[in-house]
Formats: sequence, C-alpha cells, structure tokens
Amino acid sequence: MNRAALLVLADGRFPAGGHAHSGGAEEAVTAGRVRDVASLEAFCRGRLHTAGLVAAGLAAAAAAGYDPLLLEEAADARTAAPALRYTSRRLGRQLLRAARAAWPCAALDALATARPRGAHQPVVLGLAARCAGLTPLDAAHAATYESIGGPVTAAVRLLRLDPFDATAVLARLAPDMDHVAAEAADAAQRVQADGPAALPAASAPLLDITAEQHAVRGARLFAS
Repeated sequence: MNRAALLVLADGRFPAGGHAHSGGAEEAVTAGRVRDVASLEAFCRGRLHTAGLVAAGLAAAAAAGYDPLLLEEAADARTAAPALRYTSRRLGRQLLRAARAAWPCAALDALATARPRGAHQPVVLGLAARCAGLTPLDAAHAATYESIGGPVTAAVRLLRLDPFDATAVLARLAPDMDHVAAEAADAAQRVQADGPAALPAASAPLLDITAEQHAVRGARLFAS
C-alpha cells in the first residue's frame, strides 16, 4: 500500500484545478453568511456533513472497484444543481488529466474515453486513489479534506483571514472529517451488494441555490 500517494493526491499543489474554486464560500461571503472564523467553521462543518459526505461515499466506492459509470449516474442523482454538475465534471476532467500523468492506469484511460467531457470529480478521485494503491478509506479521507480545504483557502483570500486561524478551523474539524470518511467507507462496502442506493445522499439545498446564483454573477473571484 502506497500511503505516501495519499499525501500527493490531497496536496493543494496537485494540479487538479481546485485552487480556482471556492466550494460555495464566495457566495456565502457575498451574502454575509460567512464573515469571520466562527461562521467559516460553521459553514465548513455543514458542507462536510452534506456535500462532503456524498463526495466521500462516491470516492470510496470508486476506490473499492465499483463500476465508475454507474457511480457517474449516482453522482448525477445526488447533484441537483446544474451549476454543481458542471463544476464537478470540470474539476473531474482536470483531476483525471493529472492522475493519468501521476499514476498511469488502464481504468483511468477507460474513464477518459467513456467521459471525454469530464467525469464527476469524486468518482475520478476514488479511481485515482485505486490506481495509486490506496484504500477506499484513504479516498474518503481525501474527499472530505478537499470538501472543506478549498472553502477555507478561499475564505483567507476573500476575507483576509489570518491563515493561522483558518488552518485552526481545519484542525478543529479533523474529528468530523474522520467520522465522515469512516461513514462513507462503510457505505462503500455495501455498494457491491446493495448498489449505489447504499451510498450517502445528504442534500444541501442552500449550496445548490447559491451555486446557481454564483454561476450568473458577473464579478467574482472564483469559478464556483
């Protein structure tokens, strides 16, 4: 098992395109819902237990070897907002390109051929983890970290927060990330027997609504 690959996959410097996206943080800052460290932490906790949980479940199932095309359908069903589907596939396309360079693998090549316009980011993440020799739990951890790491980094730029305070938010949410990753990995174990319905399907309607608002906003710093 190549656990060091997890550090590479979760590294913010991995060229997967996430730096251009705020995970909904920009719209939350614009609306005044995120305005300081405390409100950022609340936003991230909510995102982690909804969108983060769903992403972690999909990633864990892909890392466990479940059919990525069936997981693509499951991701569509769990992504209500067109803007979020577009963003997920855009990020997935960039991640797939980076993963194929880092860990050449027939499964990644096959997904690129099947989904030339981009596959959902969590599905690609899980498949990349599998090709890198990682476990479903590793993939779930990478997905949970990504789900809140991006918004925290974006909030530093948007609100000029002290980076030390922002990093402390991630540290305080570490137990939540562990819990969500474990829940996602457990669900992924049931997918082979029960199908994609076993995966988490938590919803976050406000994230859906604000994603659509952000998509048509003229002046913005982040793509999502």
